[in-house]
Amino acid sequence: MSAFEAMEDDGVIWQNGEFVDWRDATTHVLSHGLHYGSGVFEGVRAYDTQKGTALFRWEEHLDRLYESTKPYDMDIEHDREELTEATLELLDRNELESAYIRPIAFYGYDSLGVSPKDCPTDVAIAAWEWGAYLGEEALKNGIDVMVSSWRKHASSQIPTNAKTTGLYVNSMLAGEEARRNGFVEAIVLNKEGNVAEGPGENIFLVRDDEIFTPGLSESILDGITRETVITLAEERGYTVHDNVSISRGELHTADELFFTGSAAEVTPIKQVDNVTIGSGTRGPVTEELQTAFFDLVERKTDDHDEWFTYV
Repeated sequence: MSAFEAMEDDGVIWQNGEFVDWRDATTHVLSHGLHYGSGVFEGVRAYDTQKGTALFRWEEHLDRLYESTKPYDMDIEHDREELTEATLELLDRNELESAYIRPIAFYGYDSLGVSPKDCPTDVAIAAWEWGAYLGEEALKNGIDVMVSSWRKHASSQIPTNAKTTGLYVNSMLAGEEARRNGFVEAIVLNKEGNVAEGPGENIFLVRDDEIFTPGLSESILDGITRETVITLAEERGYTVHDNVSISRGELHTADELFFTGSAAEVTPIKQVDNVTIGSGTRGPVTEELQTAFFDLVERKTDDHDEWFTYV
């Protein structure tokens, strides 16, 4: 049974200010967002911690959600407090101790020109159980990835720092290309041919015990897990270069590579384009940061309690 099937009988979704049955959380087929990708969203984890269920970095996700609306002149009529209360109640109603949470805002049903004109902004929040995004084995053993033939759009073409629904067609193309070729995930280059990110992940490179990750000017999303891992690495004494350009060739000669993301968490990369990375297993720096990350989100440490919103 899929995670969605498990929610269909008793699950609820918060939609435009009220809780509705999972099956009834629908939208009109002529909604603007369906036709033009005019929506913004977030992906948030709630963890079953030693201190109870907690949202991880919820405030930062809310910040990015509201910031993402600005380029599209989209107005979310519900304030932060309402969205927070709705999410906490959603977890309670759905009896979820750990969950993946999807807040989304999009232009709804009114007219179907490219301009949204008077289309309302519809807002919904759903939550369901979702384990390791790329598989439990991936967290331990790493994954095989390929550099996609699809390039990342430039920030001069579309705001890459906004988490926009329509942008993820690019991610879908890259990811599906990789899977058709026998890989688990893709790496996407930017228009200059440098490394940008994964379809739904930021990427880190380890070389000589120093850590490198593409800067925000490389057409990447300003990832919240990315920022978390940078902080954890610096606290452990690592030098982190977080504003660099990384060439495609540097991927093949890296000591270690790993992805980060709310869904992917911290996932090692063991092979790129049939080239083995390092020893072909999870490297020591990746393992240390992965352990630090999971100790943090499971609240095995009291560090950064300000990053958690408890149910």
